[in-house]
Amino acid sequence: MQIIALIGLAYLLGSIPSGFVLGKLSGVDVRQMGSGNVGATNVARAVGKRQGVLTLLADAFKGMAPVAIGLWMQLPPEALAVVASSAFLGHLYPVFLRFSGGKGVATGLGALLMIAPLATILLVGVFLAVVFSTRLVSLSSIIAAAFAPLALWLFFQPPAIVWMGAFLAAMIVWRHRGNIKRLLAGTEPRFGAP
Repeated sequence: MQIIALIGLAYLLGSIPSGFVLGKLSGVDVRQMGSGNVGATNVARAVGKRQGVLTLLADAFKGMAPVAIGLWMQLPPEALAVVASSAFLGHLYPVFLRFSGGKGVATGLGALLMIAPLATILLVGVFLAVVFSTRLVSLSSIIAAAFAPLALWLFFQPPAIVWMGAFLAAMIVWRHRGNIKRLLAGTEPRFGAP
C-alpha cells in the first residue's frame, strides 16, 4: 500500500504545472505564447529567464522528490522505475491542466539524478555540448534523451532502470515530434534568438 500511495503521490506531484503557475503569477498564460508549452524553455521566452530557471528547478524537483522518498524506503529498482515514471507521466499528462502538459525533460532529469547521478551528469554534458554548439534546446533534449538508456547501461544500472530510461527517452522524443518537423524544415527557433 505504501508503494501504491507513493506512485499516486508521484503522479500528483508531477502534475503540478510549475511553468503555468509561474507564468500566471507574471500575468501570462504560457500556453498562449510561443510554442504553447509549459516547460522551462517556453516560459523563459514568454515570461523571462528567471522564471524559466525557476520552472526548470521546480520541474526537476517533481522528479527528484518522490524518487528520494522511494530510495529512503529502500524500494527495489523495479518499484523506483515505476515511481519515477509516474512523476514523469504526471508532468506530461497533468490532471490539473486537463492532461496537457510539458515534454518531461526536466522532470525526467530530476528522477534520473536521484537514481543514477553519474549517468545523469554525462547526459547533462551531452545536452550542454549540443545546446552550446547549436542553441537548439529541442535538438539537445532529443539527443540527450536518446542517449539515456546507453548511459544508464554504461554505469551498470539494473535492467529495470535501463528500460525506464528507454521509456522516458521514447516519450521525450515523441513529445518533441513538432520540434522534429521544424528541425527538418530548418524553422526551429534557436534559444536566445530575437
